[in-house]
Amino acid sequence: MPDEKEFLKQYRQDDYPRPSVTADIVAFMIRAQENDNYRLNSGTRLTLLLIRRGGHPFKDCWALPGGFLNPDETIEQCALREICEETAVKPVSLMSVGLFSEPDRDPRGWIISNAFVSVISEEKVKQQSGDDASDAQWFDIDFDRDDSGDFILTLSYRETVLRAVLAEESTSFGKTSFRIINSGGLAFDHARIIATALTALRSGAKDFEYIFDFLPETFTMTQLQNVQETIMNISVLPANFRRKVSALVEETDEFTRGAGHRPAKLYRRKNRKG
Repeated sequence: MPDEKEFLKQYRQDDYPRPSVTADIVAFMIRAQENDNYRLNSGTRLTLLLIRRGGHPFKDCWALPGGFLNPDETIEQCALREICEETAVKPVSLMSVGLFSEPDRDPRGWIISNAFVSVISEEKVKQQSGDDASDAQWFDIDFDRDDSGDFILTLSYRETVLRAVLAEESTSFGKTSFRIINSGGLAFDHARIIATALTALRSGAKDFEYIFDFLPETFTMTQLQNVQETIMNISVLPANFRRKVSALVEETDEFTRGAGHRPAKLYRRKNRKG
């Protein structure tokens, strides 16, 4: 039996088949919808950043930002580089949402995708096309079960509407797996990746995970509640919401300012210990 040094000297990577590796980024933003009547609350929409592919395969189809891993970078560095190159959006942080490794997921061959979720602040959004993306846009998201039990993922931007149909396959370790019935015009298996990421985002939002990442450092209780309701697509009684979130936030000495609006107390997230 050779020692490790001798083993590594004889080892040849090319003796084993190796897949290509990519990173795909599911970037969410909550966009305010302004109301002409200042006496009414403005609505909010959960949106997703998509690029329109400029080359084959799936030329002209909408897809998640992403690309191939370079030999000199980590998969996280690859994800940040790709979304910046393709959209000019610069995420502050990334959260891994899963590994997608089905052998037939990409027509180019054996390609494994590492998918990441990122939350983008509306105030910092600035996008432009680049690299192999011919366009980049924020799509409104709707994601719900229909009467048959399938999940319908609808992504809309102006006249463009993408409607994918998925079936829930299993749930384990807090993550739900989906099977694509109809991709709705999305490239590759990106409908499945988006559904997985959105389910994880909603699951975390129940316990107020991730919702603070959509907000500035100081915020009103109404803004915070709007974020949770927008992500989860539900309505919550303000009194119940304040009771549940009270241990996570603290008051500041500041108030909102604006014509036609009564000043509202501003809060910040409490520092997490441990």
